[in-house]
Amino acid sequence: MWTISENSFTAETQRHKETIFTIGNGYLSTRGALEEGYPNESRATFVHGVFDDVPIAITELANAPDWLSFNVLLNGERFSLDSGTILKFERVLDLRTGVLTRTVRWKSPSGLIAAFKFERFASLADEHLLCLRCVVTPEFDGAVEVRAALNGNTDNEGLAHWRWMSQSQRDLDDGQQAVHLHSRTRMSGIDLILAMRLCASSPLQPDYWDVESIPTLRQVFDARRGETIAVTKFVGVATSRDSESPLALALERVAKPSSWEKALEEQRQAWAEEWKRTDVTIEGDDEAQIAVRFSLFQLLIAAPRNDPRVNIGAKTLSGFGYRGHAFWDTEIYMLPVFTFTAPHVARNLLEYRYLTLSAARDKAREYGYEGAWFAWESADTGEEVTPMWVPDFRDKRKLARVWTGDHAIHISADVAFGTFQYWRVTGNDEWFSRQGAELILDTAKFFASRAEWQEARGCYAYSDVIGPDEYHDRVDNNLYTNRLAQWNLTTALDVLEWLRTHHPEKADDLIQSLDLSEARLAKWREVAEKIYLGVRPDGLMEQFEGYFKLKDVNLADYEPRTKSMHEIFGFEGANEYQAIKQPDVLMLFHMLREDYSDEVIRVNYDYYNTRTDHTFGSSLGPSIQAIVACMMGYPDDAYEHFIRAARADLRDVRGNAKDGIHAASAGGTWQAVVFGFGGLRLTSSGWEAHPQLPKHWKRLSFRFIHRGELQTVDLHNPK
Repeated sequence: MWTISENSFTAETQRHKETIFTIGNGYLSTRGALEEGYPNESRATFVHGVFDDVPIAITELANAPDWLSFNVLLNGERFSLDSGTILKFERVLDLRTGVLTRTVRWKSPSGLIAAFKFERFASLADEHLLCLRCVVTPEFDGAVEVRAALNGNTDNEGLAHWRWMSQSQRDLDDGQQAVHLHSRTRMSGIDLILAMRLCASSPLQPDYWDVESIPTLRQVFDARRGETIAVTKFVGVATSRDSESPLALALERVAKPSSWEKALEEQRQAWAEEWKRTDVTIEGDDEAQIAVRFSLFQLLIAAPRNDPRVNIGAKTLSGFGYRGHAFWDTEIYMLPVFTFTAPHVARNLLEYRYLTLSAARDKAREYGYEGAWFAWESADTGEEVTPMWVPDFRDKRKLARVWTGDHAIHISADVAFGTFQYWRVTGNDEWFSRQGAELILDTAKFFASRAEWQEARGCYAYSDVIGPDEYHDRVDNNLYTNRLAQWNLTTALDVLEWLRTHHPEKADDLIQSLDLSEARLAKWREVAEKIYLGVRPDGLMEQFEGYFKLKDVNLADYEPRTKSMHEIFGFEGANEYQAIKQPDVLMLFHMLREDYSDEVIRVNYDYYNTRTDHTFGSSLGPSIQAIVACMMGYPDDAYEHFIRAARADLRDVRGNAKDGIHAASAGGTWQAVVFGFGGLRLTSSGWEAHPQLPKHWKRLSFRFIHRGELQTVDLHNPK
């Protein structure tokens, strides 16, 4: 099971399909729009790090100039799926190779028939190379005209980010000809170059149409019934973030491929290397098999391999949702996939956080705190880019205040957790001592500074915060926040001791630069020891202070429904009920499994499971609940949660896949399989597996890298 496919075209679902047919290579991604275009499409290519200013939301990834544009005319009639008759249609994304293929048999309005085969891929072997091929087989005698273009007139759903700078036709070193388009973002001033050349099954002498911002190559072929015409479009892409001379880089890359077949073979080899480390095999469940491979593919094409200045956004590079901003989703949901299967990518993602430490320190200082408070929504600089206002659910004419940028403090502990997990799995002491330790120490410094002493109760508290469950904002003592802050503080103390023992010079440097006096460290210990944790004698943990006093809710009373409980209750009304978007408490059991007994986990799972908006709440929740259900030996419950995560995008269960891939759900799907059903756990001596396979699974096999060595887990169901 390696392919995602459809055998008919439906205009009403085209934006959803554009998302799931996204291709990419870790440098950029291109949505699955049709080469020739279609009305109401959401056509987009996003390049990592290419942000530009936008009202309200501050910054967003700029929809890059379009490299796909490719039109075919049959005796002057333009091929388009919104005219004529579609006689046959199939589209297939091969996850094994990253190649998207579309085959169409089409009758023009005047009755001309031709078969078309479009193939495209973003080269994983060379991230600056894009490849597209069109094969036309006419069922008539006449003329087939091809128009291949680079289109700089793109926008972000109405907002234009690009200014045309220049374009030209030029000779390459080997005598071939190419055209280039030079565009520049309007506010951030990033230059982007596209260079294009064509190859064909017969000699080419294309016309060059010098249309401003749309340089086009045109070729007319004599058509003979049953004789194929194949045209390949190679595109080189580079930005001023990549090179001082992006034009030279783009031209070099576009001249490099000797043929489509050669470029394709390099693509296949590059993907084969990726899948050697990352593939998961499930026997007995085709839906689960394709879902986990699809999830891995979407993460792998968004993963920056060569640039530590960028992160993975909540919608990867696959759509306009969240404007390319990164959240805590990266560290808690996506990063573990790379930590365990592609540690070089994980290190890049963590180096992004290290490079944005100064912005995190500035944010903490702006609010009157010490240490590093990372942005809730982060883009290129690491500064806070969470919009302050969004349209209200109930009345789009009104605006609702967004408080996460001001009150969601757990993001700093999430970064620290991802850092520590990477170190624990990889054993990369050199990187950890050089960069990782500072991330953990400076976030601990923030949590000690942010803690509030409550004299009457003799404890430290965190008031007016927002936890992962965003149905309830500005609450006091969110358990996830408090417990992760406690973990951050105690781990930082342990890390400092490790540095003193193994890297004393680095320890001295950080003690001085971060002002880690003995008095400050004593305060860390005190906060960690006396932090408020709402735990009842029976082990039930209160998601936040006062949660148990809220109105209970039977979610079944609201079925059937097509909206989240947040939308039903409204922004303010949701604060009055126990319905939750995702279960913060259960997250802790996944992240800090060794700290909790089975009985405590069971009590809390049974309580919070019935109060979670599984279907229309957060896409982040189901995978974690699947893992916790596996801990409890509830494989049937676990599978029910898992399949919700697995279907998030492929079946568009929330109706918003058009905005882009649910990246956290993709990472969570892999985690549910590996940590949940596979039962993978790290131990002080290495690792072990405690499987809880669904009864219909015959076999589960996966790989991961532990301390530099590739490990294989192969589990068979005895049932």
